[in-house]
Amino acid sequence: MTYRERTGKRVVAVDSVSFDIGRGEKFVVIGPSGCGKTTLLKAIGGFMRPSGGRLTIEGRPIASPGPDRMVVFQDFDQLFPWRTVRGNVAYAQRVAKGGVSKEAARKHADAVLDLVGIGHAADRYPHQLSGGMKQRAAIARAIALEPTLLLLDEPFGALDAITRTKMQRELLAIHERLGLSIVLITHSIEEAAAVGDRVLVLTRGPGRVREIVDVKSAGANAVTYLHQLLDEGAAA
Repeated sequence: MTYRERTGKRVVAVDSVSFDIGRGEKFVVIGPSGCGKTTLLKAIGGFMRPSGGRLTIEGRPIASPGPDRMVVFQDFDQLFPWRTVRGNVAYAQRVAKGGVSKEAARKHADAVLDLVGIGHAADRYPHQLSGGMKQRAAIARAIALEPTLLLLDEPFGALDAITRTKMQRELLAIHERLGLSIVLITHSIEEAAAVGDRVLVLTRGPGRVREIVDVKSAGANAVTYLHQLLDEGAAA
């Protein structure tokens, strides 16, 4: 993956990165700042085209964004401020799925909001929500479209430690209920080990694969081992 700076210089962000993600897997990407984590996520989402190699989902080339790959960002301002929480979730369904009626979209929105634990806030507007509730609403809007792949770019990075831990647990509960495949970008090694089935450790940019760690196999040593790899990757 490459991009062009304002000066015109072409910069390699990610180089020779190869991996696959199993159905229902929680795949986490960590690495030093500037190693290309977000670039990689944007490419999977279809917002950027790789300058080499290829990306596929269920055997189909990824050429553009689509409702089979929904993205949740760190930014709290992802929701339309003039729509209620329910309205945000229902509107996304109607736009993406076309023939969905208002009533069907509303009912599905309520069910998904209950799933993420904010059904009681369905009639509130984004400015009336805490940071954690806004992220729950953004996740609800994403999973309401029943994507094949949920892409999460530091979604809990701006939350306080207590709320962040709670959101991690809720994400695991949602995954357990829906069986989604998830790609999570994070700077937190502890979060990577708590959430991921496998963790891709990238070296300093241009990002290259340092190692892909099976968290279950690493067991109690997972966090320590990931710290070691990340330190080595930053120095690489």
